[in-house]
Order: sequence, then C-alpha cells, then structure tokens
Amino acid sequence: MVIKAIGKYKWLVAAALATMLLQVGTTLWQPSYMKNILSVMADMSLSTNGKIDRISGYGVGLLIVAVVGLIGSVLNTLAAAKIAQAVSADLREQTFRKIQTFSYEDIEKFKAENLVVRMTNDVNQVQMLLMMVFQVLIRVPLLFVGAFILSIMTMPRLWWIIIVMVVLIVLVTAVSMGRMGPHFAAFQSLMDKINGIAKDNLRGARVVKSFVQEANQAAQFDAASDTLNGHNLAVGYTFSTMIPAFTIISQLAIFGAILLVANFVTESASVAQDQLGGIMSFIQYMMQIMFAIIMGGMMSMFASRGFVSIGRIQEVLNTETAMTYDTDAVEDLGGDVEFDHVSFAYPNDEHPTLQDISFKLAPGEMVGVVGATGAGKSTLAQLIPRLFDPTEGRVLVGGRDLRHVSQATLRQTVAMVLQKAILFSGTISGNLKQGKPDATAADMDRAANIAQAAEFIDRLPERYEAPVEERGNNFSGGQKQRMSITRGVIGAPKVLILDDSTSALDARSEKLVQDAFNRELKGTTTIIIAQKISSVVHADKILVLEAGRLVAMGTHRELVESSPVYQEIYNTQKAKEA
Repeated sequence: MVIKAIGKYKWLVAAALATMLLQVGTTLWQPSYMKNILSVMADMSLSTNGKIDRISGYGVGLLIVAVVGLIGSVLNTLAAAKIAQAVSADLREQTFRKIQTFSYEDIEKFKAENLVVRMTNDVNQVQMLLMMVFQVLIRVPLLFVGAFILSIMTMPRLWWIIIVMVVLIVLVTAVSMGRMGPHFAAFQSLMDKINGIAKDNLRGARVVKSFVQEANQAAQFDAASDTLNGHNLAVGYTFSTMIPAFTIISQLAIFGAILLVANFVTESASVAQDQLGGIMSFIQYMMQIMFAIIMGGMMSMFASRGFVSIGRIQEVLNTETAMTYDTDAVEDLGGDVEFDHVSFAYPNDEHPTLQDISFKLAPGEMVGVVGATGAGKSTLAQLIPRLFDPTEGRVLVGGRDLRHVSQATLRQTVAMVLQKAILFSGTISGNLKQGKPDATAADMDRAANIAQAAEFIDRLPERYEAPVEERGNNFSGGQKQRMSITRGVIGAPKVLILDDSTSALDARSEKLVQDAFNRELKGTTTIIIAQKISSVVHADKILVLEAGRLVAMGTHRELVESSPVYQEIYNTQKAKEA
C-alpha cells in the first residue's frame, strides 16, 4: 500500500536518497580532515608557517564539506517532507473513498469513531514514519557501516573497543525496545476509546446537560486519558534511563581509547604522530556509531507506531465490502415491491429480526407498516433501498432482485426518509441536491411544497442558499424533518420510504404533508413506517408486524375487524387520545 503510494513520487524519492547519500558522505568525510589537522600539528619537521598553510588548507576543505553537508541536509528534509505530505494525503483520500463504499454492516463492524481515528491519527503516524524513513532510518545503517569501517581503518589496534561499545549499546536498546513495545501497541486503541468518548459527549451535549452528567462524562474521559498517560509515562521513564546509559557507555569507550593511545605514543615518535592524529577521528567515528545506534533504536520504536497504523489503514483498504453490485448499467425499474420469504438477522445477533416475510406492493400504492416497538418495521424498510441484504429470501423492486440491480439505478428508483433527520453543514440547496444533483429551483419549490418546508424556507432571506450549521442545529426538529422529506421527494422516486419521518411534526403539518402525498405522489409507491395508526389509516394497504413476523395485511377497516394485534394497537391509541 505505502510502497505503491510512494511509487508515484519516484523523482522525489530519488532526490531524497541522493541528498541523503551526500549528507552521509560529508559526515563521514569530516573526521579525516580533523585527523590531518592534528597530524600536521604533531609533525615536528614542519615550520610554523608550513603548519599554518597546511592547516588553513584543511580548514577550508573542512568548511566546504560542512557547507555541502548542510545543503544536502536541507534538500533532504524538503524532499522527505514533500513525499510524506503527498503520500499521507493520498492515503487519507483513498481511505475516505473506500469508506464511502462500505455498507451499513461494514461501518458497524469498524465503528465510526474508529474509522475517524484511522483517517486522521493513523495517517499522521504514517506521515511521521515516512519523514523518519527518508531522513533517519535509511541514513542510520549507512552511517553505522561507514563509521565502523573507517574507525577500524583509522586505529586498527582499537577495533575491540568499537565492538564492545556496539554490543553494549545494542543490548541496552533491545531491552528498552522490549519494555516500550507493548506501550506503543496500546496507544492507537486508547486513541479510539478517547475519540469515542469525546464524540458521544459532544453529540449528546443536550442529554449530558439535561441529566447533569458532566462529572460522569469527565470521569470516563479521565480514566481513558489517565491510562494513555500511564503508557506515555512508562515510555518516558524508559527513555530517561536509555540516554544516560548510552552516555556512560560512550564515555567509557572514549576514556579507554585515550588511555590506550597514551600508552602507544611512548613507543616511537612516528607512532606518536600517527596516533595523536588519529585519536580525534577515532573518537568522532565512535560518536557517529553511537549516534547511529541510538537514533536507529529510538526511531525504530517510534516507527513501530507507524507500522501499526499502516496495518490499520491496510485493514480498511483491503476490506471486501459486505455488499456488492453486479453491474453499473442503467436500468429502468418499475415501482412494484416484493418480499419473497425474507428473513434477516443483524451480524452477531442470534435471533432473527425478520422471519419469513412475503408480500407484494403494486406501483403507486400507499402502504403503511405498523407494529409494536421492536417488531422490525425499520429493519424491513432498510432492506428496500438495500442498506442490508436479507439473510434468506429475496427483495425485488420492479421485478428485479436487488442483488442484481446497479447502485445508480437503485438510488434513482428508491428514496428513504429517516426518522432522525440528518442534515449536513452547508446550505439548504446543497442538502436538497443530495436527492437530485441537477435539481433546479422549480424542482426544489415543488418538493418543498409537498413536504410543507416552503412555509419556513420562503421566510429566509437567502431561501435555498440559507446556511445549514453542523447537523442542522440552526433549525428545529420539525423543520429538519420537513427538509429531510423534501430531499427524499425531490428526485421523484418511484418508491418512497418514510420511516416514521413525520414524528416531529404537529398534527396540522402532518395532515398537510399526507394530503400533499395523496395529491402529488399518486404514481409513487409510498411506504410509511408509523407508530401512530392515524398516520396510515387512509393507506391502500397496511402491513402488521409482530416479533419480526407479518401477522396481518389489509385496509384499516379490514384489520380492525380481523386482526387482534392491529385491534390492540388501535384501541390502545384511541384510549390515549381519549
């Protein structure tokens, strides 16, 4: 996934690698100049002027190498930043597009807050990983190998000091990584949990305030936050012991090297000159080796979070959606609806929500669906626009099994208005055009009049360009519901499903909406999921559900006479009204 995404930017990758090699080369080259300078200073055969001339030449060369290395470092940072930003933007877009293809079942499996974290925090972790890869992780092994070889070439007699230092630093790094690994693995799941608590609290702010649950919400958030803080502190404590340990090891190695060189210089003048010139380079190479190991260890630990995030993003991108469509061909479907021995159970639910339901609806019929709470009314409605597929049986629209209908055709044929009116931030017209992208002002006027939304839209100075805040918070519940109905009818669907979508309307507005449906949607098959029988009393046909089964079907008059379940619901509601 990430390799493929990086492949789009091969020229930037080449630039990053080239500048990294330049940076490593200049870093490894600098100690040789220091060796030459010290060797000149220790050379007793040269005059003072000769020493100054040579040292000046080496100094200029050292300055040029340092400047070239600095330029390489700047260019490498720019190239790495561009790669990281571009790839992370691509991954974020791919993940969002993939989520758009998910069915209800897929989203329920991942959970909304989890998907948000994967698109934001996990992508940011991948971005940081890419920065480290092109700035540090590739440079570290090159620097380590180069410094190791050059240090031994500089002072072959002290090779064993390098080996001992490397072994000790690697052991400290391995132990530290082993302690910190589990803490890094827990970070992302805790981020999911914290994000979920914050989302629930903000979405349900009115409930929290109404029931004085601020302290309880704060306690839940604090508990999750404290757990995350504990993991961060554990990592911090480990780091606090790592750095001093590395420092002690390196200083002991330097002390040992200087002590041994002090013994070597007593052997002869030529040996003394060579050893005094090489000790500074040797120490610098030791520091580079230590730096490479420390940076490699630290970056590897941080990179582990990036690799976890790559796996989480990969899981989303590789998910085979639970619902696929056979073809993209545009078909013309009729408005008849049929359930053929349909049963349905939600994932991980042992008991089916719907059991062996069969019925046929003719085009243009107005059909009511009633039943007690939990009878399966909304589930039945969600099968018609194929938000879920039935566990058994078939759902047909226009005589075609929905499994063999293209998505575009189904969305053009079937529209659904939910009980909970969900509006997106933007404008009224932007929300209405979700039902018909090419809707004109005339289309919006017609639909708004049917849904009785024109009553308040016409009072707004901007009318359809009036702003809609997040989740439509600048409109009342009834207004949001009427706009939701407007969005459902604007595309003139052949099948319209109203899932208790007039529950927030007053009796007058609900009556006006029903009259408009009878008048304007005569050719539309209208399925009304209702809690109140008064909402469906004039329907051509009423379906009665009980415990997921279709127990009766007929007109209001027929059901009042023949269905005990319908009679009980009807009499209960009459008693409440009385």
